[in-house]
Amino acid sequence: MSVQAILNYQEIDTKLYKLERELAGSEERKEYVKVKKFLEAAPEKLDSLEVKATALKTEAAEISKKYAQTEETLKDFEHLDELVTGGADIAFYKKKAQSIVEQLKKLKADLATLTANIKSVDAEYQKLKKQVIAMQKQYAEASEKYKELKASKDGEKKAIEAELQKIAKEVSPDLLTLYLTKRKEKIFPVVGELTSNRCPYCSMEPPIAARNKLTGGGTIECDNCHRIICSK
Repeated sequence: MSVQAILNYQEIDTKLYKLERELAGSEERKEYVKVKKFLEAAPEKLDSLEVKATALKTEAAEISKKYAQTEETLKDFEHLDELVTGGADIAFYKKKAQSIVEQLKKLKADLATLTANIKSVDAEYQKLKKQVIAMQKQYAEASEKYKELKASKDGEKKAIEAELQKIAKEVSPDLLTLYLTKRKEKIFPVVGELTSNRCPYCSMEPPIAARNKLTGGGTIECDNCHRIICSK
């Protein structure tokens, strides 16, 4: 089988490649992919916000408990006059009471910050939930539009695939398998003729030993761009 068969195959495949690129670059697909990615990422984001809110609420509850316990210690100073009368050092008790008051102020400030953070996280969670609901509707619409676009190209696609199936019979099975593998790897064009002893796509010059394999209809792979090189 001559290398002309794989070149002919690629010529027809170019029409399919252009059709695929047209669909891939369409606004319908871009919108569909954008909404799909948002909905795929949303559950993880919602879970993350829930975990964050739970942690903040737990921390707030602990601070509230600590605040109540600290506030309780102030009761020890209700009978300060009696302690002073009994000869206690008033300076010591004043200093200790002031320290407790400062602790309470700090705990109160920390609690206010946590409360604000909880409200912020909750607002973000509610906003994201509304976005998810809106995006679910948008996804249905975008999916339908993209489906309609693909359906409009289906006849053209099937006609090209029928041409490819017909000419594939003329291509060496091993060469066709290699071609299709590279096609899946997003390499296109896949095959080209050696030009001035160089790869026609990246201009890399294959070693002489490799070029000798092209004699008699053989093919080699470019070490640089990994495309198939042939020579008529």
